[in-house]
Amino acid sequence: MKRLPFLLLTLLFTSCYYHDEDTTLYAVGDNFLLAVDSLSLQSERPLHTMPVDTTSEQLCVYMDDPLVVAEMLVIPEDSVDSVWVKLARDQYTMGWTHQRDFLESIVPDDPISQFIHLFSMRHPWLFAILIILSLPTLLWQILSRKKPHVFFLRDIPSPYPTFLLIVLAASALLYAGIQHYVPETWVLYYYHPTLNPFGLPPILSIFLCSVWVLFVLLITTADEAFRLLPATEAMLYLLSLLGCCITCYLVFTLAALSPLVSYILFGVFVVVLLTRYVRHSRVRFLCGSCGERLHHLGKCPHCGAENR
Repeated sequence: MKRLPFLLLTLLFTSCYYHDEDTTLYAVGDNFLLAVDSLSLQSERPLHTMPVDTTSEQLCVYMDDPLVVAEMLVIPEDSVDSVWVKLARDQYTMGWTHQRDFLESIVPDDPISQFIHLFSMRHPWLFAILIILSLPTLLWQILSRKKPHVFFLRDIPSPYPTFLLIVLAASALLYAGIQHYVPETWVLYYYHPTLNPFGLPPILSIFLCSVWVLFVLLITTADEAFRLLPATEAMLYLLSLLGCCITCYLVFTLAALSPLVSYILFGVFVVVLLTRYVRHSRVRFLCGSCGERLHHLGKCPHCGAENR
């Protein structure tokens, strides 16, 4: 019952867009890249009386080979998979394979689809590498008795990092929710990707809009950090913010498996970030040398003057 509102909304959004003729994942003439080590193709056309021709010559295509769908054939008598696909690498290398094996072995020849495939396969390793690189630098700054700017602990006077985390959390919830509750919608988008949020099911349109907003906030946040801090401190601050973004993404993609928990967690997360930003943004001091705003007395981060 807890999932009923979410399921009803997503089914409503997707049913108003996809029709029977729109649910084909691929068609003759579509281009793909092989994403596995190798794939065997049957050179002879499969027959209705004998779908699997064990005597036929077997051809092999290899990882990253470009493939085009040349023909499709339905054989109802085939107990393994009734749909066969003829693939062509070039005019000399072409053959048949089951649709099931075909779909498990390829990635669409589109940069968006390839990014989705790479991100879904490699993002745990990518996140681990980024965390390993960022933590020693921050620990060194802390142990050397310096006061590095760290998101949420010693923040910069800008609203963009806070908004970046909020939009990222919302995007992670949408991404995990689509994949978990309406995977068919995500699969169709994977085979027919676009960066244009218009003309898609509303739930996908909202997700793509959030990705665009996230991209703009990311650029703006980096620009603000380098404007307000020296280059080295700005890099350290962005590393701390990157660690928060990775943690936020992992937490909310897992929380999306339980809608009630995810709604409560997201609400608390937004309230905490906004409350903390409002309190932190109140300026109590001005630098006596350059006149810039200061949140506490001490060394001015802009001109280096001491304020007591």
